[in-house]
Amino acid sequence: MQLVSHHTPQGLSDRLALTTVKALRGLMDLFFRKRYGHRAVMLETVAAVPGMVGGALQHLKCLRRIEDDRGWIRTLLDEAENERMHLMTFVHVARPSRFERLLILVAQGLFYNAYFLLYLLSPKTAHRVVGYLEEEAVVSYTRYLQEIDAGHHDNVPAPEIAVAYWGLKPDARLRDVVLAVRADEAGHRDVNHGFADELAGQAVAAASDDRRAAA
Repeated sequence: MQLVSHHTPQGLSDRLALTTVKALRGLMDLFFRKRYGHRAVMLETVAAVPGMVGGALQHLKCLRRIEDDRGWIRTLLDEAENERMHLMTFVHVARPSRFERLLILVAQGLFYNAYFLLYLLSPKTAHRVVGYLEEEAVVSYTRYLQEIDAGHHDNVPAPEIAVAYWGLKPDARLRDVVLAVRADEAGHRDVNHGFADELAGQAVAAASDDRRAAA
């Protein structure tokens, strides 16, 4: 797994996915700037949505078609759980205000419904959005590390929930947590880009079969 990686957009849906994520990134930059702990709270409350939505819809699809999910459901639900633990960790670090908690509720509600609809219409595009979202997460956490190393953010002790979840040393610090979270995000990036690539391949194969049948 490469820490820094970028999927070059292939086709209109990929470009749309990347443009959407870049727009969201712009809003985050405008609102949070270098308050990376608070940025992480907002990021993770959104990032925990796709895995649950994708897992539920894949589950229903497998029930309808009476077919195996090839491990997709568990992978997506594990991703949602992992992102939720990221959120619970950074809540202890950033301690969001009431206004920020309200903002989280609004953002999550809007994103959940938009992503649910997108997944129904185009699962490939939905996974590509997550892949690009996780690319940006890796960038954000890398910059967070740079801010900690530069002394602009205190390298406070790691929250107990993080020490227990990642099996960190008892004297672990915030920097250790950010390293663990960044590695998780890089893994989610690769998984979702892989799912999108697989779905794109299935679409190409189905179109080819249709053309042969028509001929």
